[in-house]
Amino acid sequence: MTSRRMMMAKLLFNPDKKEKNLSPMIVGLFYFYTMALPFFYIPGFDTGQKEIMLDDETSRHVVQVLRMKTGEELNLTDGKGNLITCSIADNNKKHCTVEVRGVRYREQGTRKVSIAISLLKNTNRFEWFLEKATEIGVREIIPLICKRTEKEKFRVDRLKGICVSAMLQSQQTWLPVLLEPVPFEELMRRKFDDCRKFIAHCIENEKKELGYEQIGISANRMVCIGPEGDFTREEIQLALQKGFDAVSLGNTRLRTETAGVVAATLLQLIA
Repeated sequence: MTSRRMMMAKLLFNPDKKEKNLSPMIVGLFYFYTMALPFFYIPGFDTGQKEIMLDDETSRHVVQVLRMKTGEELNLTDGKGNLITCSIADNNKKHCTVEVRGVRYREQGTRKVSIAISLLKNTNRFEWFLEKATEIGVREIIPLICKRTEKEKFRVDRLKGICVSAMLQSQQTWLPVLLEPVPFEELMRRKFDDCRKFIAHCIENEKKELGYEQIGISANRMVCIGPEGDFTREEIQLALQKGFDAVSLGNTRLRTETAGVVAATLLQLIA
């Protein structure tokens, strides 16, 4: 670790130091240096850990692809808010071991955005949605099985891997919760406390554009996005009976994955 980074790490990660109340400039400089480091995911982390053995795939990437040497630095996250700065202790290409230099916890925002979206016949399009939703900062993704859903297969390991890659690419430390597919009727039976709930559909009837007036200041927000053939009238009626508000996402007809990204962006950004 360079002397400058070592100094910053000591200041930020040692709670006994008087300098713990750092200026925003120092904190900003710290993130500039740390987030410029290679960034990887680990599935679990104990704050008391001093060393971490990376899995085979990450070890290979660190040692063989990036050609990192003993003493060089990298960042890890467990997807639960921890940013872990480490240095390589043993650059074994199959079982690379790193020494923990410091851990900084990033609080998760108060806003919780959930997207319930139909699985798609074209898997690549659903994967694209997962990637973009993760980058936007969606907290929870619920794959839906609707009356007109054409595909119900779900490769959870692959899809979670896409979310992990998008989290790392967007320099986040929180991984969205990706649930197992759920039938639309079952979702409607669930309770969502203190949550503004919306259903976006294409049928011409009374509905308003999803915007500030509809979203308001609620911290918890959820939207349902239907399959290629849209929700059935029965599904829409059921959602309305369960307290969902019918909304439009604009004047054009969007693909399911595009609608999901538009809705996620609006729910995430509108204060």
